[in-house]
Amino acid sequence: MNPVPTSERRRSKDCRIQKLLVKARKKISDGPKISRKKPESLNKMPSPSEFWRSSPGTRTATKRALLIGVTYKRKYMLKGTINDVKSMRELLTNNFGFKEENILVLTGIFMYRLLLLYGTTRKKIVESMEWLVKDCQAGDSLVFYFSGHVIRKLDFEGDERDGFDETICPVDFLTEGMISDNEINSLIVWPLKKDVTLHAIVDACHSGTVLDLEHVYNREQKRWEDNSPPSGNARKHTDGGLAISISACRDHEIAVDTSAFTKTMNGALTYLFVYILKKYPGLTYGDLLYLIHEELSEFNEGRCLPAKFLRKIFKNQLLQTPQIASSKPFDVYKKPFVL
Repeated sequence: MNPVPTSERRRSKDCRIQKLLVKARKKISDGPKISRKKPESLNKMPSPSEFWRSSPGTRTATKRALLIGVTYKRKYMLKGTINDVKSMRELLTNNFGFKEENILVLTGIFMYRLLLLYGTTRKKIVESMEWLVKDCQAGDSLVFYFSGHVIRKLDFEGDERDGFDETICPVDFLTEGMISDNEINSLIVWPLKKDVTLHAIVDACHSGTVLDLEHVYNREQKRWEDNSPPSGNARKHTDGGLAISISACRDHEIAVDTSAFTKTMNGALTYLFVYILKKYPGLTYGDLLYLIHEELSEFNEGRCLPAKFLRKIFKNQLLQTPQIASSKPFDVYKKPFVL
């Protein structure tokens, strides 16, 4: 019996592989179809590009919002940030009269000309912050919302009382860098003209003074504390307007992304902020801060079901103390909370 030549054996093997590939392709083509439908955008018309093309004097809206939810990749991933942004957008439109077309949302990943692009890059966030305050005028109500990572870095400029800068992390922070509290202050606090109000809600670790506002409210002592730059040289104030921030925790604390309150993942601050404002309309700033703290205290005392499990992880408590900071002191128990 003559052996089959090597070249013929190779051709026979190639034919078998070819047949298997054909079968596999047929199975894929006959299988369930993968939807090519684009996911629903959280932005409504006009598009963000139209926002940025708007010229001075053409804008009539008095309420604008920038909502940012960064999910990150791999070990930095957060699971609740997009849910946070959806909750905030619903609150603004249903409870505070914001129009969907005046809310700019930055989240996750999207497709453009077959390329994967991230909506929460450093460049995109900075551009969007510039859009938020562009041509602001008396009577405007602006909202900046951020759900993601904030980290602390040593302050080398001498303008931080605790010796640390707080910096928000865009999705590309490892390559493009972070956005420091100094930069955030110059981008969205400096430009605020007289009778313009900015509210910043920041659901992140180490976020207490991430806008570098000059006054921080001490809830226990019921008074404002000075957070102005110790050097006295750095500008941290507005151009006559008012900036107020509500942060998930103090600068040295952590904040949590949790499903403790609902079946979905949310930032603890965002969930309580939205829940309380929907349930109790007409609150003052002091009332809001008090109720957020009360809800967190109830959780820590174990009155809600998942508390036992989460207390084990966080050593018996959610280690966050939400706080308010402002460019100007005001009576938190007399001033109504309005966005």
